[in-house]
Amino acid sequence: MNLNELASTIGAWLDFRLFDVGGTSVTGASVATFLFVILVSFWVSRVVQRIAVGLMHRSGLTHEGTVATARRLLHYGVMTVGVAVALQSIGISLATVFAAGAVAAVAIGFALQNILQNFVSGLILLGERSIKETDVLEVEGTTVRVVRMGARATVARTREEEELIIPNGTLVQSTVKNLTLTDQVYRVRTRVGVAYSSDMHKVEEALTTTAAQLKGRDPSRDPVVFMIEFGDSSVVWEVSVWAADPWRAPIKRSDLNKAVWWGLKDAGITIAFPQMDVHFDPGALPHAGDESPSARD
Repeated sequence: MNLNELASTIGAWLDFRLFDVGGTSVTGASVATFLFVILVSFWVSRVVQRIAVGLMHRSGLTHEGTVATARRLLHYGVMTVGVAVALQSIGISLATVFAAGAVAAVAIGFALQNILQNFVSGLILLGERSIKETDVLEVEGTTVRVVRMGARATVARTREEEELIIPNGTLVQSTVKNLTLTDQVYRVRTRVGVAYSSDMHKVEEALTTTAAQLKGRDPSRDPVVFMIEFGDSSVVWEVSVWAADPWRAPIKRSDLNKAVWWGLKDAGITIAFPQMDVHFDPGALPHAGDESPSARD
């Protein structure tokens, strides 16, 4: 095959009509143009991501999770524009595509509503940086550590080593407690009841000393000891200290409980427990000689 025949064959293939979309004929040349634009979009996406990562590093934003999320979002954005341009380049307008399948477009729109909402929420989280990977959160009463932040959802792990997939919309629209937003310091507290017969000055001194000697607490903040209430069977006290790493809060509270237990025991103070005293009215009790006839029978 000479060059003229090869050129003629290629030209015939490029001019060959494959199918029609909305009155527009799609030819081999159109498909080649579409693929070329998509490849260029991939290249532009890589360049834009590289430039964005460089700008983020120069601005001090070096968190790997945040950078990775930004790269994914930029890629999705560039490719969305690339597909739109590719369709336009072959003579297919987006309006024509949606007009050709209006009913399907409406159904898909409703189906993608939550996905789009979570996608926008991911952009908000990325911009605000109120939640980052490795942060410890309390979401709907469950304490979790953020493992990975995606464009649609955030993956987190519980203390029971369970992985939760949390839609980004939940993190944006709900009240979320971020225990590590500004620092790692958190408050650990416990309550204990002592007998009413205890010397309360001695109780307060023992609790304060015990809390101050607790290992692993934040030394920059003094422990706090409160007399909370006069209970039915005990006087209730609350002891609180500050510590680092809220992910280990249950362990630290256990340490505080054990320290309070042994501190009061060593001080000779009784830790109260529920009791009930029953008093009988002597006049209501039958005397030994006042048995009823039925009792004698």
